[in-house]
Amino acid sequence: MSRYRLYPTPAQEIGLLGQCGHARYVWNLAVEQWSMWTRDKGPTPGFVKQARQLTEARAEFGWLRGGSQTVQQQALRDFDQARRNYFAGSHGRPTWRKAGQHEGFRIVGPQAGRVEQVSRKWARVLVPKVGWVRFRVSRALPDARSYRVTRDSLDRWHVAFAAVPDPIPAPGSGEVVGIDRGVAVSAALSTGELLKCPGLSESEQRRLGHLQRRLARAQSGSNRRKRVKAAVAKLHARATARRKDWVEKTSTDIARRFDVIRVEDLRVGQMTRRPKPRPDPAQQGSYLPNRRRAKAGLNRGILAAGWGLLVQRLEQKATGRVERVNPAYTSQTCSRCGHCAPGNRDSQAFRCQSCGHTDHADLNAAINIAAGRAVSARGDRPGRLSVKREPQFTTSA
Repeated sequence: MSRYRLYPTPAQEIGLLGQCGHARYVWNLAVEQWSMWTRDKGPTPGFVKQARQLTEARAEFGWLRGGSQTVQQQALRDFDQARRNYFAGSHGRPTWRKAGQHEGFRIVGPQAGRVEQVSRKWARVLVPKVGWVRFRVSRALPDARSYRVTRDSLDRWHVAFAAVPDPIPAPGSGEVVGIDRGVAVSAALSTGELLKCPGLSESEQRRLGHLQRRLARAQSGSNRRKRVKAAVAKLHARATARRKDWVEKTSTDIARRFDVIRVEDLRVGQMTRRPKPRPDPAQQGSYLPNRRRAKAGLNRGILAAGWGLLVQRLEQKATGRVERVNPAYTSQTCSRCGHCAPGNRDSQAFRCQSCGHTDHADLNAAINIAAGRAVSARGDRPGRLSVKREPQFTTSA
């Protein structure tokens, strides 16, 4: 996806918000129809029948007829595809879309090709029922057959063209790099580099805590709560933008420098799941609150480090050159002599109890990942880590 910043006029912004509302309304109607299915009823209407119902609704309601039929029908197509993906097991169940959180719509087909570049820095796209909306050209325009218009929590508009960019060619040097992902150090490379994903500054974190306390005291539905909630959303959006920018620059740099990239085969989704409550033996009927708070803090640290997004972008940019390595015992194994023991690692410091080798714990693990070294579960036999090469990244427009 190639995303660009949209700069609509105030009148165009009203039109875009109307299109977002129509697409969300049609989507939610489709979700409601699907959720009302019971065993004693027939099958829920598919896309063709829902398209006929949309035509009848547009003829009856003027406010719906004032919107773009292309946008509304595409929302039905997107829901139909989401439902198919759910039954195929590749995606979750389609859910409701909320105003203020899900602001966007998609254009597919010949209308998506109505894009013109008016200068070196500016271009414009023809949005149905809105007109020509200009956007900033931050990279070369792709040849796409669809695009999506969205508005984020900072009230910024973007247009994203569905196009698969060409992968970054390998440098041909034969170099192999191992990447160890952590919380204190977001990515440690076997070359000795320690990379940290930027987040909110200390002053921004203090302000976020202050706003969250104000939000907890605000009355539900009040104007003050809306203002504080918007301020909190802006800080979160700022952290997200910094994380994505760091991931893009880091993944591009790594893909250009190394032929083979080895990363730990981590299931980030399962690692950041909510912990199950554990009964407190001291107090009957209560649960241990400290365990849940500690796990919640760890989950926030993992997500803020961008573990999953970094590997995803590496697999897309360095197609066929990313290898996932079994992470077992890579942080406890000495990269010099191969001795494995839990006592080798002490927080961010590594000291081998056998040969006395000292190093940064994450760098030591990254060297093991690059070399494919590990030991058995008993810790007595050095061996090779299981390595599987990822399939090439594919997507549809």
